[in-house]
Amino acid sequence: MDKRLLDILVCPVTKGPLHYDRDAGELISVSAGLAYPIREDIPVMLEDEARVLSEEEKQRWRSK
Repeated sequence: MDKRLLDILVCPVTKGPLHYDRDAGELISVSAGLAYPIREDIPVMLEDEARVLSEEEKQRWRSK
């Protein structure tokens, strides 16, 4: 994922920052509790396509 793109992308729900999870291929919004998929190097920034984070995942990302 291009660092410049990550610098300008925000969560469409909260307008908060996103964290890149390279292993899962997702952009994480801790504030919204959502993980947006990245498909073919393109972030899919649709709430309907996002996966809901578990409480454990939220805690893990908050501590980073």
